[in-house]
Amino acid sequence: MDLISVIVPVYNVEKYLDRCMASILEQTYTRLEIILVDDGSTDACGAMCDAYARKDSRVRVVHKPNGGLSDARNAGLAIATGDYVGYVDSDDWIEPDLYERMHQACAAHGAQLAVCRYFSEYRDKTVSGGDGSVVPLSREALLKIYIGGHDTYVIYNSVWSKLFRRDLVQGMVFPKGRNSEDILYTTRAFCRAERAVYLDQCLYHYVLDREGSIMNEARGERMFRDEIPFWREHIACIREMVSPQMADLAGYHFQRRLLFYYIDAYNAGSEELKRGLVAEIRKDKAEMDRIYGSGIVSRGDRMRRKLFLASPPLYAAVVRLYERIVIPFRQ
Repeated sequence: MDLISVIVPVYNVEKYLDRCMASILEQTYTRLEIILVDDGSTDACGAMCDAYARKDSRVRVVHKPNGGLSDARNAGLAIATGDYVGYVDSDDWIEPDLYERMHQACAAHGAQLAVCRYFSEYRDKTVSGGDGSVVPLSREALLKIYIGGHDTYVIYNSVWSKLFRRDLVQGMVFPKGRNSEDILYTTRAFCRAERAVYLDQCLYHYVLDREGSIMNEARGERMFRDEIPFWREHIACIREMVSPQMADLAGYHFQRRLLFYYIDAYNAGSEELKRGLVAEIRKDKAEMDRIYGSGIVSRGDRMRRKLFLASPPLYAAVVRLYERIVIPFRQ
């Protein structure tokens, strides 16, 4: 049996750690190396990690000063010895057969990585989906779904919904001190992969609205400091490692993402966010003019961008009118 290294960054999550660890220790795939990285926790997490190591020989513990999620993952990677690497965030949990199913899928299809669907866990509800299918994907097919989305399949940039063969991610690390760190790590892994496999099954429980989580920090600061620069690096990585054509597709969907972000900022009434997004969109005007004129962009998206460049507030007003009248009428 291959050894799977499961890296779990831990920071001040004593209320959630037992749930997370129970789901990992009870996996039907038992040949695991579970690396708990105590990232300078100030609650009981450090002692809890040591207690797990005493109870189960598969558990290894790293205690380190607080450096953030990326730094904690890198500390785990530095000592991982597995043939495969997986990640679990310590406030989330996983289905009992996650690693068995993902490892089997990799072996059956000669894939270097597996991607699964996930449960979205809110305080008052759980959102799920999937038909249970297992779908082998070439690098091109994987990237197209990752970049542009899919009507059925969900391939998100999160590393926790994936199992990576160790040689695929050898030498790769997470950027320390920044959020949205999964974007570039996942992009590079996808660009390196020759074959992947997608499991349209919810096997990971992703907690979306825990108080104090990274996802609840100031949206604007994270967006401009980390997320948008990482999406730009994502495009450059695809251009260098795959092809200019695939990079143009990524650039097109990045522009669409920024336009969606502008609508969110407009609806929230955030003038600062709106100004920042207008500047980001106009920064790429020459390059986007080329991509939008290349034939890969729909007529509707060309018109939407043209309207935005003429008047962002008018663009937002038209989108709001469309959402309130046209979409309900069609439905």
